[in-house]
Formats: sequence, C-alpha cells, structure tokens
Amino acid sequence: MLDTLIAIDSCHLHANDLASYGQVLQQQGQYRKAGNLYEKALELVKNSAESNSIVTLQITSSLATSYWNQGRWAEAEKLEVEVLEQRRRILGMEHPDTIRAAANLATTYADQGRWTEAENLEVEVLEQRRRILGMEHPDTIRAASNLASTYSDQGRWTEAEKLKVEVLEQRRRILGMEHPDTMFAAANLAITYADQGWWTEAENLEVEVLEQRRRILGMEHPDTIFAAANLASTYHAQGRWTEAENLEVEVLEQRRRILGIEHPDTIRAAVNLASTYHAQGRWEEGADLFASAVPLSLKILGRQHPNTQNYVKDLAFVYEKLGKNQEAEEARALLL
Repeated sequence: MLDTLIAIDSCHLHANDLASYGQVLQQQGQYRKAGNLYEKALELVKNSAESNSIVTLQITSSLATSYWNQGRWAEAEKLEVEVLEQRRRILGMEHPDTIRAAANLATTYADQGRWTEAENLEVEVLEQRRRILGMEHPDTIRAASNLASTYSDQGRWTEAEKLKVEVLEQRRRILGMEHPDTMFAAANLAITYADQGWWTEAENLEVEVLEQRRRILGMEHPDTIFAAANLASTYHAQGRWTEAENLEVEVLEQRRRILGIEHPDTIRAAVNLASTYHAQGRWEEGADLFASAVPLSLKILGRQHPNTQNYVKDLAFVYEKLGKNQEAEEARALLL
C-alpha cells in the first residue's frame, strides 16, 4: 500500500512539473509545445488512479486553454464542458474555479460564433463576480471585458462601448498603463471604435498598444501580432493601402511561421491581405489567397461559421471580377 502511495505521489509530482513548464511556454505564446506537455501530464495523472482529482481538473483546464490558443475550439469546448460539469458538482456553482470554468467555455462559444450561448454564460459570470468579488476585482473586470466583446460581435456597439470604457479606466487606475491586461482593454475598445467608424480614436489606441506590446512582449508574441493586425485593419478602412499591406504581409508571415497555416488567426490574416489586394485592383493576388483560405476555413471552422461564409462569398465575388463565372458558382456551392 505504501509503495502504491509513493508511486501516485511521484506520478503527480512529475505531472505537475510538466504542467508548470507548460504554463511557462503558454505565457510565451508557444501554444503547441505547451499543449504537448499538458497532454503528457494529463495522461500521467489519469493513469495514477485519481482521475477525478482536482489536479486532473486543473491540468485538463490548462490543456483546454492550449487548444483554444491553437484555434482548436471543438477540442477545447469538449474539455471545458467536462471541467465545468465536474467543478459544479465538486466545488459548487459559486466557487471561483467553477466561475472561471464557465468564463472559459463562454469564450470558446464566442469564438465559434455561438453568441447566445456565450452571452448567457458571460452574464452569469459577471453577476457572480460582481456579487462575490466586488466591482474592481481583476476577475470581475475581465468578465465585463468578455461580455463587452460578445456585445461587439453581435453589433451591439453602445452596450459594448460602455463596458469597454469602464474596463479600460479601471485597468489603467488599478494595474497601470503598461500592464498586459490594460493593453488588452485598450485594444478591445479600439475595435469597438473601429466598428463604429471612429477611425482616429481607434488608430490612436492601436498605435499605442502596438508600440507597448513590441517593447514589452517582443515582435513575435501572439498579442503583438494581433495588435499589428488590428492597426492594419484600421489603415485599410481609411484607404491607406500601403500602410495596411505592409503590416498585413508581416502578420501573415508571422502567423504562418508561429501558429501554422490552419490556425483561424492565420486564415484571417490571409483574408485580410487579400482584401487589401482587392481594394487596389490586384484581383489575381487576392484570389490566390482566398482560394487557399476557404478550404482551410471549411475544415477548421466549419461551413456554418460566419467567417467561413464570408470568405466563400468573397471568393465568389473575386472570381466574378476575373470573369471566372464557373469558379464563382462552384465556390457558392460550397455553402450548400
């Protein structure tokens, strides 16, 4: 019996070591490497005869996060549903870890375009955190930020902007101007400004965020690349094609190298660059990018995802511009 306990403790120690190193890699943006370590750690713990332990749930949650960061949302969702159900049963509805599990699942729903499911969980999470943790706790502020993003995704700009302004003011006051969460809040508010056509306000925030992230996180951190993509979109919207193209080429090259060609963010980067080519009448270059992006989006996001449907429609439009009517019809048929 003693030998069994020692074996279990050693197994958990090794699993925790793997998970800890995975956390370091995750913070550096090395999501695939982190995921590999979490998978090994989870296998070790599940084979230790304590498969329902809190340790297992923690590692499962970390693995789900790594899947999410890789754009593997279906796999992330499966694990997140499991974690949420077990935490509700073991810890109760209002335990911080249970609420965090609900928040993670809501984010994954939002990334799949399932706005209603995301919003329902995010409203629940925000109400619980405000009541239990208070209005200015970092987790409460993060919950408000997530709900605001879901409002933006649904085109509910006024509701989104109100929450995002509140979040940015709180983070600047509590965390300081250069904290990663403050930069994230500024980036989110900039997106809402851009969605409403407030280009100057959006650009000012986006330039600030990109400069800070390049200096603090480095040129190739996923958050830095994301900031460059947002600023490029704002340049595009203002018809500043050269500035937009320069950033979009940089973003696409980085995402292909770091995230891989099948990551949703890489697919989006290709589409953004294609759109800038189209705006300049460079239809052939744009068509090539769209033609490569559409099959990947169908495979990764699925036919029903809003992004996939938009990419297919854009591809068909470009083919028509090139006089390739047969190819345009074949593209539209992909949604049937």
